[in-house]
Amino acid sequence: MNGLMQQHDLLISSLIEFAARYHGDTEIVSRRVEGDIHRTTYAQVRSRAKQLARALDDFGLERGDRVGTLAWNGYRHYELYYGVSGSGRVLHTLNPRLHPDQIAWIINHAGDRVLAFDMTFTPIIQAIAARCPKVERWVALCEAQQMPAELRQAVPGVQSYEEMLAGQSDEYAWPSLDENLASSMCYTSGTTGNPKGVLYSHRSTVLHAYAAALPDVMDVSARDAVLPVVPMFHVNAWGIPYSSALVGCKLVMPGPALDGASLFRLMDDEGVTFAAGVPTIWLGLLNQMQEEGRKPRALNRVVIGGSAAPASMIATFQDRWGVKVRHAWGMTEMSPLGTACALKNKHLELPPEQRMAVQVTQGRPIFGVDVRVVDGQGADLPWDGASMGELLVKGPWIMSDYYESGQPSPLRDGWFPTGDVVTIDPDGYVHIMDRSKDVIKSGGEWISSIELENIAMAHPAVAMAACVAMPHAKWDERPLLVVVKRPGAQVTASELLAFYEGKVAKWWIPDDVRFVDAIPLGATGKILKNKLRTQLIEPASAGA
Repeated sequence: MNGLMQQHDLLISSLIEFAARYHGDTEIVSRRVEGDIHRTTYAQVRSRAKQLARALDDFGLERGDRVGTLAWNGYRHYELYYGVSGSGRVLHTLNPRLHPDQIAWIINHAGDRVLAFDMTFTPIIQAIAARCPKVERWVALCEAQQMPAELRQAVPGVQSYEEMLAGQSDEYAWPSLDENLASSMCYTSGTTGNPKGVLYSHRSTVLHAYAAALPDVMDVSARDAVLPVVPMFHVNAWGIPYSSALVGCKLVMPGPALDGASLFRLMDDEGVTFAAGVPTIWLGLLNQMQEEGRKPRALNRVVIGGSAAPASMIATFQDRWGVKVRHAWGMTEMSPLGTACALKNKHLELPPEQRMAVQVTQGRPIFGVDVRVVDGQGADLPWDGASMGELLVKGPWIMSDYYESGQPSPLRDGWFPTGDVVTIDPDGYVHIMDRSKDVIKSGGEWISSIELENIAMAHPAVAMAACVAMPHAKWDERPLLVVVKRPGAQVTASELLAFYEGKVAKWWIPDDVRFVDAIPLGATGKILKNKLRTQLIEPASAGA
């Protein structure tokens, strides 16, 4: 016997409709690429998103057609999120930090028919336009008078976004869609081989938005002012553009200015209470807070994801500045959220060191995500906080296959293999020890490069640290610590190695330390360990 409930598809258009109806005057604040601060509201975003939908109708775009974006976090990009997906097309956010060759490949593989871009990325557009024959319309996210003549010459038919919306009516009825239709797509960063496309649905996106807003996940409400530092081109800014509409919070978007001083000022001016971003971003903000001698006036919590947050960073936020930290983990293939580290009641009375040992984990699975840890033969390992194996996941917002990859689905009996080496404790707290490709195998035993990096980051002289496996005649691999010093700081290799004593097993301690001016980062702010290993090996080979 079925229940007697109304049947309504879960659609992205319903999010902006809800926000406009019940939080219509709530502000959306953007620092534009032009440098000024722009203010709009949820009601105005809905209106302009509908104008955009009408313009896409005029372009002749069909349901399912892809609209690409190369844009920072800002109100026009936010309008694209709703106008494109709400009208039945597929929003395809592109990462401008990738190489132009990769960007062109992704555009062609996705089959984008329209490409909207911030003026910051004009050089990329000029470099790739001739190589993207499927793109029929190029749209600059600006006023008509702001487009330089050389852009019009280099990209025939390019049009400004405001030009495109001008004259369009906002009288538009969002189409009734099947909730399982594609709504947006993101590509992985392509650190090995070509990037791979992940295609989200309306249903998966709305469910993810609900889950992300939960108290034990991001814990956002209409009383918050939320700043997503994580880019809208990086896994849909971890779902914040959708969760923000779902709860009706004030939304503050930083545009291209992601340095510590700019973020501090924007947070301070706009009363930001909650922000989300990767560790490299928070290093800059913490340095600015140190200079200012205070935190942004309203900031009370941050979410850190993208890569593991060092205990020293969590402690600085919480103990020095009174800002609560929530560690989170996910992947492009997971929409992206999978776990969040909210403490349980029993953790609150623990001594600080034991409590921190929980906080540095990636946390418990959120409702909608199930997890397993398996050995090399696929057998389940115990949740004892010590047994290390590969993490498998499944759930309604986790992908089933890559978009037109030409390869079999990566799923194993319905589970997605993440490639992360983890432990899981009896309460379900997942602790990522390494990526399977980065874990250090020394004498047949595993060493966590992440744990060694986090210990190094706790040293006051260290600005950034990476630990990589280097070939060893006897042990196969041994850890090498690579360090960028803080400006003006002095520390020796022996002092850093001594810093590990008593913190890890002796055989885990790196064999040596290499000091460098910079550590290579990828398009999403993660350390490129393959590139780093190559840089470290080549000089040694050249001198041999």
